[in-house]
Amino acid sequence: MNLKLRTLSKYNLILASRSPRRQALLRGLDLDFQVVVKNTDESFPPEIPIQDVPEFLSRKKAESINLQKKPKKTIVITADTVVILDEAIIEKPASEQEAKEMLWKLSGRQHTVITGVCLTSLEKQVSFSSVSQVYFKNLSEDDIKYYVEKYQPYDKAGSYGIQEWIGYVAIERIEGSFYNVMGLPTQRLFEELVKFVEN
Repeated sequence: MNLKLRTLSKYNLILASRSPRRQALLRGLDLDFQVVVKNTDESFPPEIPIQDVPEFLSRKKAESINLQKKPKKTIVITADTVVILDEAIIEKPASEQEAKEMLWKLSGRQHTVITGVCLTSLEKQVSFSSVSQVYFKNLSEDDIKYYVEKYQPYDKAGSYGIQEWIGYVAIERIEGSFYNVMGLPTQRLFEELVKFVEN
């Protein structure tokens, strides 16, 4: 077995996320983990700089997991992803119309995706952020209508999933991690997990 994976296999890893994309990405690292989901208030103080919001929320999500009742060598992984356009966070759409409007805003433009990740054990906590720049081509009304009606991206920040049809046809290029846009910066996360258990 890979030495780093062998080291991490000695720990009880918990992913505190109901996102099927994050679960799939963590599985892709060949790590064994449990999924524990708690409902968390995702509000944040308005004075927080916008780029710090994902990390703040990832730490907030970690507070909902009671480590006192878990095995000693437990590490909780929490994450939050935001889409930023024109210095404002684009939330998840509440309706079909809102989803279409969000994609119109992203059409032909560059936007920023930031994922904040937090690693928490009984002894310590480490958090970090990963930033990706995403460039959309100009979308037609038909492109947007087809995607929203077929894929119903209501659980996705910015109203799109990069791994779905819209990512294949609309994204011209990305600067930064592709997997970060999906919701978990896998390369950085693996690096940080190894450092977390070694230090």
